[in-house]
This record gives sequence, C-alpha cells and structure tokens, in this order.
Amino acid sequence: MDKQSLSQHYADGPPTVVTLPIKSHFEALTDQQKLYAHHVSRAAFLGTRIVLRQVSPESEAIFDFIIALQQAYDGQWPELQKDAGTSEQAVKEFLEYATQFLGNLGNYKGFGDSKFIPRCPPETIEAFASAVPKAKEVLLKYKVSVAAFYATTDEPAKMHLGFPDKGHLSAYYPNSPDITQDEIEQINAFMAEKKLLPENTRLTKTKEGDFQLLIASGLSKPPPEGSDAGPDTEFDLGGRLQGKKLQLIFGDHIEELAKIALHIKKAGLNAANDTQKQMMDEYAKSFGSGSLNAFKESQKLWVKDIGPMVETNIGFIETYRDPANVRAEWEGLVAMVNKERTQAFQKLVDAAPSMIPKLPWAKDFEKDTFSAPDFTSLEVLTFNGSGIPAGINIPNYDDIRQAVGFKNVSLGNVLSAKAPNEPIPFIRPEDLELYQTTRDQAFEVQVGIHELLGHGTGKLLQETSPGEYNFDASDPPISPITNKPIATYYKPGQTWSSVFGGFSASYEECRAECVAMALSCDFKILHIFGFGDGTVDVKNKAGDVLYTGYLSMARAGIAAVEFWDPKSRKWGQAHMQARFSILKTFLEAGEGFTVLDYSQDDLSDLTVKMDKEKILTVGRKAVEEYLQKLHVFKCTADYEAGKKLYDDMTDVDEWWANKVRPEVLRRKTPRKVFVQANTFEKDGKVELREYEPTNEDMIRSWSERGVYPEVVVGI
Repeated sequence: MDKQSLSQHYADGPPTVVTLPIKSHFEALTDQQKLYAHHVSRAAFLGTRIVLRQVSPESEAIFDFIIALQQAYDGQWPELQKDAGTSEQAVKEFLEYATQFLGNLGNYKGFGDSKFIPRCPPETIEAFASAVPKAKEVLLKYKVSVAAFYATTDEPAKMHLGFPDKGHLSAYYPNSPDITQDEIEQINAFMAEKKLLPENTRLTKTKEGDFQLLIASGLSKPPPEGSDAGPDTEFDLGGRLQGKKLQLIFGDHIEELAKIALHIKKAGLNAANDTQKQMMDEYAKSFGSGSLNAFKESQKLWVKDIGPMVETNIGFIETYRDPANVRAEWEGLVAMVNKERTQAFQKLVDAAPSMIPKLPWAKDFEKDTFSAPDFTSLEVLTFNGSGIPAGINIPNYDDIRQAVGFKNVSLGNVLSAKAPNEPIPFIRPEDLELYQTTRDQAFEVQVGIHELLGHGTGKLLQETSPGEYNFDASDPPISPITNKPIATYYKPGQTWSSVFGGFSASYEECRAECVAMALSCDFKILHIFGFGDGTVDVKNKAGDVLYTGYLSMARAGIAAVEFWDPKSRKWGQAHMQARFSILKTFLEAGEGFTVLDYSQDDLSDLTVKMDKEKILTVGRKAVEEYLQKLHVFKCTADYEAGKKLYDDMTDVDEWWANKVRPEVLRRKTPRKVFVQANTFEKDGKVELREYEPTNEDMIRSWSERGVYPEVVVGI
C-alpha cells in the first residue's frame, strides 16, 4: 500500500467530538420512567461486545486495551505517558484514535466501512502494554498483536469490509476466509425456504466444507419447542451445495444476551402499559432463545405503543454492514420525546394521504391504505451501535410494515449537534451564509419526508402463497416505464432484500432520498414545518429552506466519493452512494440547473452552482423521473433493470476518481463522534451522568459504562 493510500486510513486528527445533551429531558421523567429507560439503556450497552465482534476479529481486544489503560491510570494520561516513556504527541494521537474507535465501536468506520489506524507509531502501543500489565494481558488473551491496530499493507483489500472471497474482511463470516459470495447467497436462499430469518446470525465454513449458522441467543441449545426452523438443527443442502450440511449452533454472544435479557425483564417491570410489558417479554424471549419470530412480535407491539414518553428499540436491526445485506448489527435506542417538535411531524403524518398521490406512480404501486404511523421527535439518551443516524423508520420487515405499520423518529439532539467553526466545503461564498443559517431546518425537512414518505411508501407486488397474489395477476398493473403489463413480481418467501441483495440498502436509501427531494418542493409541506404560508415562492423563507436542501444534497454527492474505493471500485457507504447518484441526476438534468464550478486545474476551488429558480421545474422533473424507475423496479422485483439503473447512476468515472476524489479527500472534515451520558441505579433511583466533549471524557464515559469484563457498573 503506497503512502498516499495509507494516509487516507489514519484516524482523524483531531476527531470532531460533540455531546448529546439530555439532562433536562431525562429529569422530566417520573422515577418509574427513569428505571424503564435505565434498564433498556443497560441492555443496549451490554450489546457492545456483539457490535465489536461484528466489526473485526481485533475490535474486542482493542476496546478492552483502551479501557484497561483508562482504568489503570484513572484517566491520568500524562502519568501513563511518563511511565511508558512516550511523547506527549504520541499520547495525543492515541487518544484521538481511541475516541474515534469508541465512536464507531470498532476499528472500521461505521460510516464508510474502511479501517482507520493510529497516527502514533506501534512503539507507543507496545510501550503502553509494557506499562500496564492488564493491557498486555488483553492482547495475549485475544491473541491480537500490536500489528492488528495498523494497516494490512500486504492485503490492502482487508482495509475495507466486504465479501471474504473478494479479499475483504467481514466478521459476519468469522474464521472463513474461503467462504464465497455464491455460498453465502445459497445458504441465505436455503434459510428463506426454511423460514429461518438471518438477522441475528453469523455464518462459518468448516475445514470440511460444511457450514455452521451461529445464532445469537442467551441459551446454548434451542428451546424445547424447537427453533424458528422447527426441531431440526442439521440440514442437508442441495443445488450447488449438494452433499454439504448446515448445522445450527446456538449461543453466539451467549453471555451478553443472557445479561441483556435480564435487564429487558427488569425494564418490563417498570413498563408504562401492557403493550410495553408484552414487548419486553417478547424481547426477552428473542434474546434468550434466539427466536426472530419472537423479535418480530416485539416489533409489532412496538408499532402499537403509540406516543410513549420513553421510546426504545433494541435488537439486530440494520443490515448495512453485511456485504450480503441480510445479517444485522446490534443496536439499541433509548430516547425521550420532544413534544414541541413532535407536533410538526404529526401534522406531516396527517397530510401524508394527500401527499402520496403526488409521487410519480399509480395507485397499483402503492399500499392499499396508508396506516398513519407514530412520528416523533426524540432526544437521545442512548444509541449503541457503530453510529447514530439522524432519523429512523422501522421495523424493516415488509410484512409488518404492510399489515401493522411502522414508526418514524427524528433524533433531535443528533440533528442539532455540531462543533464550533465547522468547515463547509464545496459551497459558493455567496451561498454560505444562507446555507449556514438554514441547513438544520432543511435537514429536518429532508429527514422527516425521507423517513415517513420515503421508506413509508410503496407496495411490493407479490405472490404471497402459491396461486395467491396481492395484485390482479389476470390483469397486471401497467408499468409507467415500459407502458406494458408488469412481467416480474416477488415469489412466495422472497423479500426485497433477498431479491436485490447487497445493493438493496443503498438503493432503498436512494429511493427515500429522492422522495424527500421531490416532496420538499411542495410548499404545503414546507409550511407544515413552519416555513412560509404554503404559497409557492422560491424567494421567501420556505424557498430558502428548499434551496439549501437541494444544495446540501449536491454537496453531499461530491463528498460521497470519499467513500468509494478506487482499488476495489466499491462503495463503502449506502447513503453516500445514493447521494452521489442524486447529484448525477441534478447534473444530467441540463438547462444549467446544476453545474460544478471551478477555475483551477486541481479543482481546489470546486463548488456547486445551482439555479434556485429551476428547482421546481428542471430539478424536480429530473428527480421524479429517476424516482419513478427506482420505485417501480423495486415494487415489481425487477432486479435486472434495477441493478443496471443503479450501477449506471453510481458509476465513478475517471474524472471523478482522479480529479474530484483527491480534492474531496484533501478537504474532508472529520465525522462527528458522540459522547453519550450514562445512568446509574442506586436504591431504586436513577442518576444521570453527562460528560464533556473531549477525548478524555469519551474514554471515561465508556469505562464507566460497565461492559468491561471484570467491571459491573450501574445495575
């Protein structure tokens, strides 16, 4: 790996550290609500080791190494520097690495899936290990060398997450370097036949060529009534895997899930209502037994728990980091409702039935009825995972979404979190002041529409069981793309992700972002958020918010190429791949709507130039034409057309790769890492502890979180 390539993997120096203020919202809770929040928060954080194991083989050891140093010196890093004989600069660089590691819960970026490495030399870490026996024991215990902290220069592809047979790393397929993408897809198809859901699993390939499915559960054996697949735990495989076997192994993450289930049960004792209590019971059953059918029951109950003061969701949720896009990362959310901002989102929900018909598809490609979801603005107490999103639309199970519904949440203190004097590249000087004053407002509009009307729309046309359809198969809907009856649809047992596979997550994010771009042009929606009076006028405040929303998307499209790897020609982040394709849509719209403006050969003055007056005509038309294709191909299971479209729109040509990307890397800004509060129970009361936005307090907050092997805090 050459020096230039290696430099792109160094930890941010310094990282952008921000807090998630929560005290006023937490203190407004009753004692019972605080206990409920506390126990779900503990359950969420007790899943830390699950996330670490899902990232890389060395992540759990690096985590323990950092905490061992913190606890040995109680955060007095100058004392460690003195005893280890290292420089002040080396300690500073290690703290920056540790902060980014804890903010991503692993040594691969939660947003980008590329490995980051310390700026300090290996000798620094070796000196720390020599000075702190416990830290040295950690490395010996996990059989992890200091080299694991650094670049795999002899195997550069392993600096990115992806399919092992493509040379990349994926901890969803542990100790299986020779497992192939085709084998993974064959196993996934077999699991779908057996109605065995994959989200809480990892998959290994044995030396004999057989396969073991590791199921996350607090028990080492399936329950007496059998697993979700029935009483069998070993299966003969067919097709291209003829002669091979698949064995179900229970007890993956067994210690963590047993503790998690205990705290979930304690949360249930402090639930606000029977729905919450039943939800916690199903969670406990799922985490104990490994049943994702029980987890789906918890999600149905979660959707029905309308307007709680304490909002929670926990489990194996998002599949972005699995290259096959079916296995999910552990995630836990605990948050308090912001009633004032929730009112605006509720107005958007109320307006949704009148807004959906404005989207560029016929009713045949939309749900028969719109089930109004709960849509709340939340202030986050706890979000444990590899990163914190700005908004959430879950559950991800299409059958629940269509039959029961879904929830949308906007995470207010995440949206508003920013560091002082944050640079904003690629915005023209004449747009900068407007952009700075309206970007939070524009982002809130974008997130609201994206989650509710983006992820919340669409109907998968399906043969639900042999001979049974959720559309008129004798007179199929007419595709607006071909003007002919549709020729493809989902077969029994097929899901959106199983058909579209590894690119389904990015494709769906792109579809939702396009819905946001299209409907943010509706001034009635902008009025709902408090901008303008509903009159179409790009020159008023609503027009300014609209303009900034489009500018922000274009700017993100430029910045996106940071997350495209020129060696593998692989995108490392679903949302950024989507935003790049939307920028291309803007650029290809023509008529001078959007251009990339620069005068220097090295693009050092590159900015986005957009004609505000053409957003409602040229811009919206281009977005809706792209959106229509994305939507119809998804609804009709047209993998071939969808893959070709998305590959074309996310292709990075030579100019983007060799001219734009180097300038993006030169001007890139560190992604935020969030310092979160902790809760502690004492004599039936819950205390909140917040921390400062510093590297030292980020590490301290994790040390006091009680997920280190020999430390139990706050339970």
